[in-house]
Amino acid sequence: MAMPVAEEASAAILNRLRRAQGQLAAVSKALDRAGFKIVASGMRQCMTAEDPDAPPMSEAELEKLFLALA
Repeated sequence: MAMPVAEEASAAILNRLRRAQGQLAAVSKALDRAGFKIVASGMRQCMTAEDPDAPPMSEAELEKLFLALA
C-alpha cells in the first residue's frame, strides 16, 4: 500500500535524489579516468620494456589501443 507524500516533501526528495545522482555520475567518471590512467601507465611501461627505442604513445593512442583490447 503506497503512502501519500506531501507535494512539498516530494519536490524536496526529488531534488535530493537528482543531486545524489549527479554526484554519483561525477564519482563514476572520476573513477573511470583514474582507472584509465592506471591502465595507460601499465601499458606504457610494458611497451617501453619490450622496445625501449619505440616513441612514446600519446594518451589518444593508448586509449584507442586499450579500447581495441577491451
